[in-house]
Amino acid sequence: MPAVPHYEIRVEGHLGPKWSAWFDGLSVTDADDGTTVIRGPVVDQSALHGLLQKLRDVGIPLVSLAQVPPEASLTSTERH
Repeated sequence: MPAVPHYEIRVEGHLGPKWSAWFDGLSVTDADDGTTVIRGPVVDQSALHGLLQKLRDVGIPLVSLAQVPPEASLTSTERH
């Protein structure tokens, strides 16, 4: 069975970790550059599109979307 792909979604503004449950348990981290990074496994393209629709539906601007290795560590621009 192939590994579940991991994605990093970066959005404008700081959402805070309380949003993690809203994004199906993905990690939600405020970055020092004023963006929020949402990262973790997404089971398939349909689930990925569902996450993007959630962002769109509440008006959260998307900055970037990238598939990342599962073991991708936090970048230096992120804080805990």
